[in-house]
Amino acid sequence: MDTSLSPISLQIAIVVLWVGLLLLVASLLSRFGTGNSELIRKVVHIGTGNVILFAWWLHIPAFVGVGASILASIVTFLSYRLPILPGINSVGRKSLGTFFYAVSIGILVAWFWSINKPQYAALGVLVMAWGDGLAALIGQKFGKHPYKIWDNQKSWEGSGTMAGVSFIVSSLIFLSVQGNNWQTWIVSIIVALLATILEAFSVYGIDNLTVPLGSAALGFLLIEELPRYLG
Repeated sequence: MDTSLSPISLQIAIVVLWVGLLLLVASLLSRFGTGNSELIRKVVHIGTGNVILFAWWLHIPAFVGVGASILASIVTFLSYRLPILPGINSVGRKSLGTFFYAVSIGILVAWFWSINKPQYAALGVLVMAWGDGLAALIGQKFGKHPYKIWDNQKSWEGSGTMAGVSFIVSSLIFLSVQGNNWQTWIVSIIVALLATILEAFSVYGIDNLTVPLGSAALGFLLIEELPRYLG
């Protein structure tokens, strides 16, 4: 009797293990850490985003990613009313960022897996994960030059981090797919600028939806679609 795991079972097991480790780290930080809830949220925020790399590299089917996104969306939405994810979401918290984050991952997987362009899903998710995550931490710790858009206060240090990290993420993804050419660097700059603007105009955590979708869509448009019209 063959008791070995099928390839898809192994893929799912790796993703589940990664998410489980993240929740364990968040739990330990919440219990034994400094009590900084923003740090806990951003650790999970950054770590969860990296799941998209496993999905891309291991060729995990779209239905797995979309299904996980739907489940995560339900759980995170309920967690704003119930203490399901203490330390990650605060009950009654006005921001729906974690919910939007889960939704955006599902949309990107459904979109770009269907056209066999998973790199753009990875682009959107990782720009949000690393760019926004580090921008929040740097802005909170070192933000000495604040500015305000509507009722949303940001810092130039945080926005600069968002732009720089988004550029690095975009460049690495484009380099891995299409190599070192002018499009890699120019498009990475444009994507980074858009991501920074969208993050600055965040209201109720909507940047967790607009940044990944906007970054991925713009990257796809400039790399895949624009050359067709110009050519």
